[in-house]
Amino acid sequence: MPRQNRYRPFTPDPAQMALAPDVSGNAINGLGEGEVRPARVVYWAVNPDDIPHGAMQRWFYTVDPDAPPIQAARAARQAILASPLADLAGPPVTRPPEEWTASLTRFIEEGICEKAGVAVMDPAWTYEGQSIAQSRVIMLGVQHDFDTISTAPEAEAGGEVIRQYGRAAGAAKAVASWLRQQGWDAEPVTGPMAGKLLLIPPALACGFGELGKHGSIIDAQMGASFRLAAVLTDAPFAPTPPQAHGVDDFCASCRICEDACPPFAIAPEKQTVRGLDKWYVDFDRCLPFFNQTNGCAICIAVCPWSRPGVGLNLAAKLARRAARGHERGQASAAGAAAPADAP
Repeated sequence: MPRQNRYRPFTPDPAQMALAPDVSGNAINGLGEGEVRPARVVYWAVNPDDIPHGAMQRWFYTVDPDAPPIQAARAARQAILASPLADLAGPPVTRPPEEWTASLTRFIEEGICEKAGVAVMDPAWTYEGQSIAQSRVIMLGVQHDFDTISTAPEAEAGGEVIRQYGRAAGAAKAVASWLRQQGWDAEPVTGPMAGKLLLIPPALACGFGELGKHGSIIDAQMGASFRLAAVLTDAPFAPTPPQAHGVDDFCASCRICEDACPPFAIAPEKQTVRGLDKWYVDFDRCLPFFNQTNGCAICIAVCPWSRPGVGLNLAAKLARRAARGHERGQASAAGAAAPADAP
């Protein structure tokens, strides 16, 4: 039985549900589809009129818009989005790929972001009907303040989410401006609005951890409590490798986010989505609660990996456990291969 939850039972606002389209968001996402295909924009469209759930997206902004944390964060983010990029200089600066990638460390040291990685662009990471010409994707992560996000789904947490989306946008624009000053064209990609690029797949590819049961990335340092932005460029950065910390097995046996989700949107097992077996959050159950609480964020707040100081220790513990299992497996295999004693 799930734990007691003060947000259950949850009853969606009839005014919101009157705007729901006939098509399921799960169908748009490709739940149950056995063939691989490009993702389609299901929410956060730049133009809400372009998607079936556009009316519900517009309704989101009517929920407590004057709450001080929401109002202040939206104004700050808008100022960041409106700031110009640096002019493109020339000719392009030449550096070894590893040096380009190492240069991203300065943005972490200066507190502009908490993590950076690089992936070679994969066309599978674009939304249906979109194309990306650049060869590199620079991924940037900004971490939530844990105490504030832990108030989810209150307005303070909603404001924190918006604030970090603003920081992520600022980080992407800072990196893009720096590259343009180096003579390399660069395009920032920021959330939550869906543009050309899916953000989670390249983040997984370049070392931001593994996908968690709650549908968000779990990184060993930041847990699930962070936001992403990206920069598209042809500057010859060296890719950073993917990272695994045992998150997948951990999530298979952990039920904390599953129990904490008021509308029961988090499934206990992986599901097939556009030809891939993965953790998946039921869009049609999640969205009404998400909309009514300024973005919710309960699942990332309660994730054990998100608590400061826990992730790296947990990753180390899981690595030791995996090593012991490997050693036992090798010993067992060696015993099985040994010749039997002669009679």
